[in-house]
Amino acid sequence: MSTNTPDQNHGPDADIQPDTFDDGDSGLGLGSFRDSTTSLSSSIFRYREENGRTYHAYKDGKYILPNDERENDRLDLQHHMFLMTFDSKLVVCPFGDKLNRVLDVGTGTGIWAIDFADEHPEADVIGVDLSPIQPEFISPNLRFEVDDAEELWAFAQKFDLIHTRMLNASFSDWPKFFTQCLDNLEPGGWLEMQDCAVPMRADDNSWPDDSALRQMNNLILEAGPKMGRPVDVVQKYKQLMIDAGFENVVEMVYKWPTNTWPKAAKFKELGAWSLENFDSGLEGMIVALFTRVLGWTHDEVQVFLVGVRKDLRNKNIHAYWPIYVVYGQKGPAKA
Repeated sequence: MSTNTPDQNHGPDADIQPDTFDDGDSGLGLGSFRDSTTSLSSSIFRYREENGRTYHAYKDGKYILPNDERENDRLDLQHHMFLMTFDSKLVVCPFGDKLNRVLDVGTGTGIWAIDFADEHPEADVIGVDLSPIQPEFISPNLRFEVDDAEELWAFAQKFDLIHTRMLNASFSDWPKFFTQCLDNLEPGGWLEMQDCAVPMRADDNSWPDDSALRQMNNLILEAGPKMGRPVDVVQKYKQLMIDAGFENVVEMVYKWPTNTWPKAAKFKELGAWSLENFDSGLEGMIVALFTRVLGWTHDEVQVFLVGVRKDLRNKNIHAYWPIYVVYGQKGPAKA
């Protein structure tokens, strides 16, 4: 197996040039954390039903995104977007040619862990999540556990690689999370975090201050502290990792366009997938946040989303989601 080396020329993404459109251009259409692993009792499958969506039952209310089929399909689509962004690489960090144990925190549908276990049969891979939504038939070197990564970790063995994806708003104590990651890595092991930052950005003046899309970003930023889980933390991952004691910390920033507004073919295609991903997931992303934290009604959310979806499709708004990859290494064992 060859060493995984990051392509420093690929990221961060340079300035994306907008395409020019005419009226006929349709674009592209498209151990455990505790002393014992939580058993999959029937209570874990008694999902919370709220506003037509379902949510995890274990540690009910901790995570704001749903776990129903609609959301799971979106997560699998989003996995494809990450592969497009990273040139088919599952991780970017230079983890070397020897992996014994790998941990995927917040594994979701398990699609990353499944692909990684297939790609690295020599490694034992563990995926952990609050929801038991992963498939039953998996590779022999992979297992899934239902548990809460905010609790004290008590794995029997340490890991060579810890991977996370889209954990924004998942923790109230981020320094504790990074410390536990460091403590559970072998000397020389790597932590890699892949996440979407809030707020969105635009590199020109095409994004109006009074747009519904900008208002949504501001409301998400407002709601985060109120629920005790900040949503502007992704931009701080690098410093948090350094503060925890990681070495060789690298931050890379990529761009997911809101739609097919870019001129370059790769970003145009990525924008088409991005529009599908966020358009289909918008309700799930904000309905619990806005109704539980900001006091909105479900109907108010639906009316608001009409304007947001209109902005997402507007090719005159050259906005994008900043996608951060931050990785760092545990230092060598002390003599």
